[in-house]
Amino acid sequence: MARKRRGQPVHGWLILDKPLGMSSSRAVGAVRRALDAAKAGHGGTLDPLATGVLPIALGEATKTVSYVITGKKRYGFTLRWGEASETDDGEGAITATSPVRPSQAEILAVLPGFVGAITQLPPIYSALKVAGERAYALARDGQEVVLAPRTVEIDSLRLVAMPDPDHAEFEAEVGKGTYIRALGRDLGITLGCYAHVTALRRLSVGPFGLERAISLDILAGLEHSAAVSEHLLPLETALDDIPALALTEAEAEALRCGRTVTPSLPSDQMPIEKFADGVTIRATSNGKLVALAAIEGGLVRPIRVMNL
Repeated sequence: MARKRRGQPVHGWLILDKPLGMSSSRAVGAVRRALDAAKAGHGGTLDPLATGVLPIALGEATKTVSYVITGKKRYGFTLRWGEASETDDGEGAITATSPVRPSQAEILAVLPGFVGAITQLPPIYSALKVAGERAYALARDGQEVVLAPRTVEIDSLRLVAMPDPDHAEFEAEVGKGTYIRALGRDLGITLGCYAHVTALRRLSVGPFGLERAISLDILAGLEHSAAVSEHLLPLETALDDIPALALTEAEAEALRCGRTVTPSLPSDQMPIEKFADGVTIRATSNGKLVALAAIEGGLVRPIRVMNL
């Protein structure tokens, strides 16, 4: 007999302000328990030593996670000059030191070289896989880890403050796959002084920012209460950049059954001919999301059907 799934059918997004020292998977579990949700996942891993925006997808929102992960991310971070770390952050052993401390002018002079499409070598203590194993697991076992450089996109990088000669604070907006730890490491190397990240806070992921985030402590105080729903964002929040196409209820039902449909739209709505082949759209009916679908030769083919 199949095991009955525990929890309630909660659908939408909850934006967590993840606390220091907690893994993303543990944070998801805490949110799921607080909301008594049957299904949950996160929209982009955040290291235990990082804090800030961790979007939690609940129920059918888990089908839209990929659209959040590929979004731009904004971070605030602090670098400690003069020390290289095994993990490129404060968790690892110090592997090299330098008496050099960069001036503000020197820092500002190198920042433009780190904006745009740049080549970055990921930290060996990362979740990337090498021969089927996580790189961090191999590194912790003392095995040699060889990772390939990759091209990442950094949209902006600015110096925010220099509280003392040993530290500098920055803010960056980056694309998918960018490691802030690697960025800090490479800034230190370029400036001839070494560096590692001592504080990292994610300020936003795609459409989700800190202004919508809630802490675990506050969430725990609202546990199983109606007030929790006030912090739930609609499933569609992650899909704002995807165009919508309205269908009749009969067409929507066919789409729910996995069938490709030819929409017959009223003249006052956007005709399907306006969408290029291969475009992903939000198929809706009576204002309700039915599916994520692809346009193929004037037809609508379901990609992910929403059971709402």
